[in-house]
Amino acid sequence: MKHHVSVAGSASILRQGMHLISRTRLSTKQATFSLINNVLTAMNNSLKIGGIFCDFQKAFDCMDHKILMNKLEFYGTEGKFKTLNTSYLTGRHQNVTLNNNINNSSCSKWEMIKNGVPQGLILSTLFLLLYINDLPKIITKNNSMVLFADDTSLLITGFSKLDFNININQSLHSISSWFNSNLITLNFDKTHYVEFITKNYYQVETTVRYEHKDISNSTETKFLGLIIDDTLSWNQHIEQTAPNCALFATL
Repeated sequence: MKHHVSVAGSASILRQGMHLISRTRLSTKQATFSLINNVLTAMNNSLKIGGIFCDFQKAFDCMDHKILMNKLEFYGTEGKFKTLNTSYLTGRHQNVTLNNNINNSSCSKWEMIKNGVPQGLILSTLFLLLYINDLPKIITKNNSMVLFADDTSLLITGFSKLDFNININQSLHSISSWFNSNLITLNFDKTHYVEFITKNYYQVETTVRYEHKDISNSTETKFLGLIIDDTLSWNQHIEQTAPNCALFATL
């Protein structure tokens, strides 16, 4: 485990915008700072900016073992560490039994497990980060990504409405290709789009489509425990947290 963290950290394998839970100096605070700073920088430069806040559908369960092992090898895992990874990920089987009845009519066949890692382990989180580590590579230089475990946020900018729409279409096409190649799917129910604006700006709703489906528009999003609204006013976050603060103050 220490070897894996060392490889990911000291060798600077994780791309800019990627934040690992177990790394010092990179945490939820820095992931949040990175997101807010990118939004404010774009707005200060009079750029149009929107964020697509993605949710992977059962990301830990869907990671393909073969793809994962190829990526681990690409990032420098070799020798006994490669052997340990192979032993950990392969050669496992599972079946389903109904009502704890082991007769043939109540059991499925034993099948090889080819996807997924146990959720809740630091090693599994590291596997996921390395699995999606090449995702920011497909994004153009005018855009940015902030990734923390399976929370993935894509920030898109443009000087004009036309540039912005072209940017969105190109980025979503690239993301779609990456998802298909890596056997990851997007959870539409938890994925939404927020267009960041100044308080005196008249907002024109942007339609964002992914694989012939509209991604829902929203004026706020919950990012790593913070409620971030489209004007960065923090009003919604204060309204939600103030009652809890008052409750603790009376204890």
